Amino acid sequence: MFNKTIASLLPYMPQKFVWAFSKRYIAGKTLDEAINSCKELNKQGIKITIDVLGEFITKLDEAEQNRNEYLQVIELTEKSKINGNYSLKPSMFGLLIDKDMCYKYIREIVAKAKEYNNFVRIDMEDTKCTDLELELLRKLKKEFPNNTGIVVQAYLKRTLPDVTNLLDLNTPASPMNYRLCKGIYNEPKELVFKKYEEINQNYLLNLEFMLKNKIYTCIATHDKVLVNSAYKLLEKYNVPKNKYEFQMLLGVTPELRKSIIDKGHSMRVYVPFGTKWFAYCTRRLKENPKMTGMIIKALFKRG
Repeated sequence: MFNKTIASLLPYMPQKFVWAFSKRYIAGKTLDEAINSCKELNKQGIKITIDVLGEFITKLDEAEQNRNEYLQVIELTEKSKINGNYSLKPSMFGLLIDKDMCYKYIREIVAKAKEYNNFVRIDMEDTKCTDLELELLRKLKKEFPNNTGIVVQAYLKRTLPDVTNLLDLNTPASPMNYRLCKGIYNEPKELVFKKYEEINQNYLLNLEFMLKNKIYTCIATHDKVLVNSAYKLLEKYNVPKNKYEFQMLLGVTPELRKSIIDKGHSMRVYVPFGTKWFAYCTRRLKENPKMTGMIIKALFKRG
């Protein structure tokens, strides 16, 4: 109840207060700040994926603006010699307004990334977007087989069937590329696992399926239990180190992140930035009030 109350009040609190804890998890409000953050991570041997904050637009002219911003992000990131790739949310390009226009804009972004032999990942959003985003992936994967991938969420009961249905796109020349995360959206219990143990069990079920089928897998988690279980699966299937990576969010569990790197595993950090940071933070907390307690702790203890 405390967490829900705090989360519901956050949108009405001064932005300076919310920024006090948000700035650890967001690279900045400008592209230059994000590039500087990426450079620092690269110096530590960490790859990045850069993300412009924004989602669920209501007008298509916003989609065009977002397309233009992503094209600029790619140009400057490549010019800055950043070791990283790009992530985007389709609802930021009008997925729920005009799916064809959304595809057109995202295709242009992927084509720009391809010019630099780079990669764009489609972030998975809530369940009203799931089928549309999988359809989007199929279309992009046919034209850009090595330049696009998607996120899948372990708490969704449908994830393993979805991954199985996409096996026809997984070839030795252009393997599928998934970021496997737990999932954060507040969904009905009919659609998702709610208990910690169930979510972890399904996470490992999906992870093992991917590794068995030689799918490039991004193991996105801050859960030490899952990290240790992932080590065992990587050893069990003798997965080469260039066929997987670990991923984490900026500013979260840095000690665990360092321990993974120290063991010789590849690490990529998700680097979000942009002027829409306030809406992003408050919306996430309202969807998942349990995060509020974690953030309050984070104000006093890093990691």
